[in-house]
Amino acid sequence: MSASAARAVAPLAAITLAIMLASCAGDSSPTAPVTTGAASLSQASSENPNGRAGTMPAFYDGQLHTINFKEEPRAAEQALLAHNGSINTIYMSDAGLPGGAPFVSVIDAIQGDGFNPLWQEVQISFTAGHTPRQLTSDIEVLAAQTSGEIVLTPTDEVYRCSVIGPKS
Repeated sequence: MSASAARAVAPLAAITLAIMLASCAGDSSPTAPVTTGAASLSQASSENPNGRAGTMPAFYDGQLHTINFKEEPRAAEQALLAHNGSINTIYMSDAGLPGGAPFVSVIDAIQGDGFNPLWQEVQISFTAGHTPRQLTSDIEVLAAQTSGEIVLTPTDEVYRCSVIGPKS
């Protein structure tokens, strides 16, 4: 690359890096205090989603983790879904569980296991005759789908960020 081309690209690269870092800003220590359940979900939606306000619990392979996530802008979601073949899946069930308990999301990857910081939301709907229950791994989700217990519906929502540690 020529020196003039490098000078032209450098500001764009710096802006892109700043945007990516800002979307994941905040205390990323796995031992920082985090609320769970409905409180964290309402907190994540009512405060600035950058940093700790965007944290929530999620299951991965039966273990509860804390994730920091932020929905991508609409135009970015469409572009990412169209052009990124390595987006991970975050399973959610907006209907929740019996008694009004929230369904804790399930993710299909963490760092070191095929992790990409982009997740497409897939909604879980329990079929007639099946009481909603907490699923705790992507394998369990897919088994429930195969058995007819649930229906999976991919959404056009894409979230960015990271698994910031096991739930303490």
